[in-house]
Amino acid sequence: MGLNLRPILTVKNIEISYLSGKWITIDANNMLYQFLALIRSPDGRRLTDKKGMTTSHLIGLLYRTTKLITEFDIYPVFVFDGSPPKFKSKELEKRRRERQKLRNEWEQAIARHDFRTAWSKAVRMDSLTKEMIVDAKKLLSLLGLPQVQAPSEGEAQAAYMVKKGDANFCVSQDYDALLFGAPLVVRNLTFTGIRYLPSKGTAYKITPELVVLEDVLAQLKITHDQLIQIALLMGTDYNEGVFGIGPKKALKLIRRFGSIENLPKQIKNALGEYQEIFNFFKNPPVTKKYTLTIGKIYKDRLIEFLCEEHDFNKKRVMAVLKKLEEKFEKQATLADFI
Repeated sequence: MGLNLRPILTVKNIEISYLSGKWITIDANNMLYQFLALIRSPDGRRLTDKKGMTTSHLIGLLYRTTKLITEFDIYPVFVFDGSPPKFKSKELEKRRRERQKLRNEWEQAIARHDFRTAWSKAVRMDSLTKEMIVDAKKLLSLLGLPQVQAPSEGEAQAAYMVKKGDANFCVSQDYDALLFGAPLVVRNLTFTGIRYLPSKGTAYKITPELVVLEDVLAQLKITHDQLIQIALLMGTDYNEGVFGIGPKKALKLIRRFGSIENLPKQIKNALGEYQEIFNFFKNPPVTKKYTLTIGKIYKDRLIEFLCEEHDFNKKRVMAVLKKLEEKFEKQATLADFI
């Protein structure tokens, strides 16, 4: 769904160098989905190896991750989703139906050789498979990079790790990280300063943004609990919200009445039961058992996995590994950086 709190937030534009030497938590499933969506052939088909296995997500993971580390001195910790909460099932089913609709439209566009339309449908029609996630985890392990398996939502786990101080920033395009209590959220993290909208065939300039939760709450003169309630009124991945209520109106209502419980009856009735979802944002399932360390790069096994199994260019992979090895020589643990 995508929660749009932007109209009421205070953000700070930053340069990517602002994150230099820092560790960032990343919702791995969301990031892999972006790679899967954007790394495609001109007609919208996913990139594959000779056996027909999808490689789009592995290409993005390998080259984007290593560029973050070797060129920008930024260190990612990938957090993988666990089981979604039961109240997300409606949203997941909605997404499944939408993907099927887009796939049908993509096939129709391919049949009439309308490749621009085909691309615009393709970037939104696929989902991650268990095999893709297994391969992504294997790649990260062979690179010696830390990964964390969340018991539930990856973004909740990522926010927890920043709150705890085990990482510096939570990187996400979604604002849900703020609802989970992430103190520092970075949006629009890009190497080029340009965001492409392949579904529309356009692009626009963007600047990385830093959202400081403490500053947001102070500027809006609300508490974190009230921020969550504003989101619930608008609608989240877990509830539909109240029709006609956007961020500004939700903020006005919460400021005036103090909480959802004090809202006029007709609004409360339209919202429905919300307490379980509110509690999930406040206290999501997270694991406290993780070790964030830079491990060994298994060069031979990486070459076998990427080049022999998935037909990656060996020369390019070797060049990436050389840069990583040089970078990691003096950097053994996450504690060295924070």
